[in-house]
Amino acid sequence: MDIQDLHKLFLKTSGASIDTRTVKNNAMFFAIKGDSYDANTLVADALEKGASYIVMSDPLYLVDDRTILVDNVIDTLQQLSLFHRRFLGLSIVAITGSNGKTTTKELIYEVLKKQYSTLATVGNLNNHIGVPLTLLSFTKETQVGVVEMGANHIREIELLCRLAEPDYGYITNFGKAHLEGFGGIEGVIKGKTELYEYLRRRKERAIINLDDPLQVESTKDISVYTFSTKDSEANIYVTSITADPYVTIEADDTTYQSNLVGAYNAPNVCAAIAMGRQFGITCEQIKSAIESYTPANNRSQIMERNGHNLILDAYNANPSSMVAAISHFLSVPEPNKVLILGDMFELGDDSEKEHAEIVEWLKKEDDVKVHFVGNEFYNHNIDTANLSFYPTYEEFSSQFKIAPASNVLIKGSRAMALERALDLL
Repeated sequence: MDIQDLHKLFLKTSGASIDTRTVKNNAMFFAIKGDSYDANTLVADALEKGASYIVMSDPLYLVDDRTILVDNVIDTLQQLSLFHRRFLGLSIVAITGSNGKTTTKELIYEVLKKQYSTLATVGNLNNHIGVPLTLLSFTKETQVGVVEMGANHIREIELLCRLAEPDYGYITNFGKAHLEGFGGIEGVIKGKTELYEYLRRRKERAIINLDDPLQVESTKDISVYTFSTKDSEANIYVTSITADPYVTIEADDTTYQSNLVGAYNAPNVCAAIAMGRQFGITCEQIKSAIESYTPANNRSQIMERNGHNLILDAYNANPSSMVAAISHFLSVPEPNKVLILGDMFELGDDSEKEHAEIVEWLKKEDDVKVHFVGNEFYNHNIDTANLSFYPTYEEFSSQFKIAPASNVLIKGSRAMALERALDLL
């Protein structure tokens, strides 16, 4: 079956699925075979749960004309998503970067939906499977799709751009993330700027932060829409940024009060303002959208727990985001500060150095109590009054004590699942 015929069948369904646990009635199920699982074995289960069609690669599990045999299920999923994107003809906004891309995606989504029928990446469906699923979630009613793109190797963003064919793009920053896969910071820059290379070739437009020299250098010969705190000639000239603790932006004679903490979130808000203005959305509409957005999913969430004030930022961590979050936390003039920090993953040969630098920095902050959780930090265990080290979360949870009315930052990579520490407060 060619992609055009498969797409005709897809339009009759309720959407695409790759998980029998959440498959919707009348869905098209893609039976992906991975290194440790084979969804071909779940064909009967998917049909029983209401799937209308199964795209599969193993003839052993064929049932009837509802099961469609292909050479490679992932390739077919990607080809179908590209065909669907072109069929819809909507505008696509692509967002990538080392830190803040999900928050920026959500802010831009909130802004754009003020005037357009807009859908965006759900959760972290931002890889070679997630982006096709995102594209296939868009409908004839969707005017703008906001697509988050993640990567940990060179040429991944290039592939995602070929599938999504973005009309607009924004890179949040170039930070120390996925260093193991990218081979260092230069690899990060090369990998992320594949989005800009696509926009350059297709003569599309980038939103850029003029205060970031790497952004400026990477977008030569590209149509750009800009924001800046320094250049009054920028399309969006930001005249004031405060973060005490919530980020407030002043631009276009408008004050944008966000529910995001830390100055490191200011560019995310500015990008949403710029994208909105690029799409012709009024300052008042953008202001309303930004002020209504509340972060969730363990991302810079401010909360109170049994008399403790805390920032939960445990969705993920890399050296750049770790330094930004800690710097903000230390700058706030509050007493009884406690840091609960988990290992940072996917750093490769840089892991030892990056974890050591965090430890060396914080041992000088003797008025702050720091709890390091995980083997990477534990390898730098030193006997200092304000620092405690635990090789596992279990050891941490069994020994952790905290003074009443403390101010707490929880930060670590996703696999550390440090949101569990909430139960200890």
